[in-house]
Amino acid sequence: MVICIMVSCETNKQTAFTVQTEGAVFICTKGSESMPSRPKKPCRFPGCPNLTDEQYCEQHRKAARRQYDKYERSEDIHLKYGFRWHKIRQRYAKAHPLCEICLKEGRYTPVEEVHHILPVSKGGTHDESNLMSLCRSCHNKIHIEMGDR
Repeated sequence: MVICIMVSCETNKQTAFTVQTEGAVFICTKGSESMPSRPKKPCRFPGCPNLTDEQYCEQHRKAARRQYDKYERSEDIHLKYGFRWHKIRQRYAKAHPLCEICLKEGRYTPVEEVHHILPVSKGGTHDESNLMSLCRSCHNKIHIEMGDR
C-alpha cells in the first residue's frame, strides 16, 4: 500500500511530498523553481537567436500570425469556419467519437478531424449528412486523393 501526502507552504513557496510505503517513509521538498518540461528551442523566425517554448518568441509571434493569415489562409475562412462551425464540429465529434473509415476496417481510432464529404468551397454544407469523423491519417489520405494536398 502506498500513501502520498502533499503539503504546501506559502511563506517560503515550497511543496513537500510524503510518500509512505510498507515500512518506509520518503519526504521530498520542491522549491519554487521547477524544472521545465522540455528544453527551449530556437525561434523559427529567420535570424532570431531567442529561445522559446512555442514556435516563435514573443517578439515574432504576432508577425508570424499576420504573415500566415495574409498569405496562407483564404479571406473568407471565418465565414466558412467561424464559431458556428466549431459548435457543429464539437457536437458531431461527441456523437461520433471514432474514425468512421478505421471503424469500417475494424480499428478503433479516436476522431481528430471532422471532414466535409462535399467541401464547403464546392457548395457543401455543415449538415450532419455531409460530415464524417476521421483520424488525421484518414483525413490526409482523402485530401491527397482529392488532389488538394
